Amino acid sequence: MKKRVFTAPGRIEIGGNHTDHQHGLVLAAAVNLEIKAYVSSRADKIVSIENEQYGSIRVDLSDFDMREEEKETSTGVVRGVAAWFNERGYATGGFDASITSTVPVGSGLSSSAAFEVLIGNIFKGLYGAGVSPLDIALAGKYAENVYFGKPCGLMDQAASSFGGLSMIDFGDPHNTVVTPIDADFSGYEMCVVETGGSHADLTSKYAAIPQEMGSVANFFGNKFLASVDPEMFYQSIKNLRAAGIDDRAILRAIHFFDENGRVKKQAAALMEGNMAVFLDTVRESGRSSLAYLQNVFPSGDVKKQGLTLALALSERILAQNGASRVHGGGFAGTILTFVPNDLKERYKRQMCDVFGDNSCHFLSVSAGGTEVAG
Repeated sequence: MKKRVFTAPGRIEIGGNHTDHQHGLVLAAAVNLEIKAYVSSRADKIVSIENEQYGSIRVDLSDFDMREEEKETSTGVVRGVAAWFNERGYATGGFDASITSTVPVGSGLSSSAAFEVLIGNIFKGLYGAGVSPLDIALAGKYAENVYFGKPCGLMDQAASSFGGLSMIDFGDPHNTVVTPIDADFSGYEMCVVETGGSHADLTSKYAAIPQEMGSVANFFGNKFLASVDPEMFYQSIKNLRAAGIDDRAILRAIHFFDENGRVKKQAAALMEGNMAVFLDTVRESGRSSLAYLQNVFPSGDVKKQGLTLALALSERILAQNGASRVHGGGFAGTILTFVPNDLKERYKRQMCDVFGDNSCHFLSVSAGGTEVAG
């Protein structure tokens, strides 16, 4: 039997750091690194996957129940995506797959979301599920939140599933609006720099951000900050503090409101071809993440500040000719930099000298996850 081929790309977050889980705006893009699966269907309910990154995976889909022992495993992700399909009446079934990947694990390019989107595309392709790119993204988010056990928004999965460069509006959870952005980055290279550091034991740090932002929203009778009027928020800071809302939560809310506005400004600048304004907003985002969002390094481990160091070195090398910002969840991991073509080799040489030979990933925008010709 001829194997069918399915793919899903990694993604970069260009704008909107920690805005998606508050139903805000993000600017994100699928990139030219992908997970690819060579797949054949099975007559039973067994999913069998072989891959060096994820190891051997075997899941019996005759049972969709979440299992505690599968938390933080790829097995849990597969079962979770299948459970989302099953709960909505979409067909799933067994398959054999061998997977290759050019998306580095732990690189901030969201290999996990790409894997989730890949599994959704396989179920769609093999069993005819009438699902949209948004449905596949939602299935991946559900699997990661419930079956894997990691709190996350929808941005990573949506960017991988839809593909291209888009502004994504999460204001209505039942009607996520994806607006393609036609941008010309000629003259610049997009670079994700891995700064090292472990994401282990950081789940509580990530979870604290939506919790604290949510505490501010709750003060105004809302669940998410996107439903709060910014002017009302600023007029109420004294009352927030009097009500016991921590200063860090207030600062993180300030970051949200400013960052949400930056996404609109970035999208408009890119569509107008105004790179100067776009780069200014990228720098502003980086500074806001450091000062207000406070996700550049864990507060309990101030001696390890790889992200801060990478931002400082990028600013020194690029000055006003480029821009850099925190990429993704933060605390450890990666930054995103826009590097002028004539500074690419210098930038790569100096950053790799500090963070390692394979720390710089130069990327371009690509299409979303799909089935491709074998």
